[in-house]
Amino acid sequence: MSIKTISRREVYSNYWTRVYEDIIERDNGQRGVYGVVEKDPATILVALDQDTDGEQYLWLVGQYRYTVKEHHWEFPQGGWEMPDVDVEELAHGELREETGLQAGKMTKLGMLWIAYGTIRQEQHIFLAEDLTPGPPQNRDKEEHDLEAKRVSVREFEDMLLDGSIRDNCTLAAWGLYKVWRERQQGR
Repeated sequence: MSIKTISRREVYSNYWTRVYEDIIERDNGQRGVYGVVEKDPATILVALDQDTDGEQYLWLVGQYRYTVKEHHWEFPQGGWEMPDVDVEELAHGELREETGLQAGKMTKLGMLWIAYGTIRQEQHIFLAEDLTPGPPQNRDKEEHDLEAKRVSVREFEDMLLDGSIRDNCTLAAWGLYKVWRERQQGR
């Protein structure tokens, strides 16, 4: 099955987003309209830290999300509004920007589409390890209220279950990490 694009009209654009209205034709010949939001590639980071006793921790960032009018916790994530960005460089940069952390080891776990029913945006998932703290760097003015915190894996999973974390990208990245980890351990 495929859908043919008959025409495309840019409805709106700014530094971060482009919105299109496409006239489409389905396999059965029926025509329709499809709205598409397009954004440049992004990354999300499972920033995994460990104490000397072996207990694992994750780094979260919290900020006010205008679209839902609420403050939310999530994994560090974002983009640089560049279509041809090196995604590993982007991952290192977003981690430093949002948390101040530098990763000694960065492992790409995969790529997922963010809400591909409406948005065309790749999100590359990375596992960041061997973390060194430092001050946040080069934050955007929109991130003035951003805060970072370290939580145990148990606390993080409790936050997923009690609704304190409702970001689907964070949940998807955690799920991908857990499957990857199980495969690494030979399960």
